[in-house]
Amino acid sequence: MTAASRALTRLATWPDLAEVRPSCGTGRALRSGGVEIAHFHSDRSVDLHLTGKAIHRFERDLRHSSAIRLLPGSPWVTVHLECETDIDLLMTLVSAALQAHQRHPDVDLTVLPRCNEHREVALTRESAGGI
Repeated sequence: MTAASRALTRLATWPDLAEVRPSCGTGRALRSGGVEIAHFHSDRSVDLHLTGKAIHRFERDLRHSSAIRLLPGSPWVTVHLECETDIDLLMTLVSAALQAHQRHPDVDLTVLPRCNEHREVALTRESAGGI
């Protein structure tokens, strides 16, 4: 069993989360109410909708974690899962994401912010001069 599947199995038991099809079309997703919280894109990568305010609040700590990837302007963080410690970090961040969405709910749930799955490819090409 991969780290991502272990994490998804644990998170699927949380009462506030339900498994849904991700809006990006890749992998599996967890939703709370009308908000997509996590996208499991691969066996080792999860995009977490942490919100811009929460990222700003925890940014210094997030930048020091080798398991976290931040993309400029994205309300999502990418968590790379390789070991149990990374899964524990994801659990903590999912809890923070749920709290952030409860405190500052999205006004328009029909406009979902894009996860990092396709943004990362575009930003990588852009920084390499491909776009």
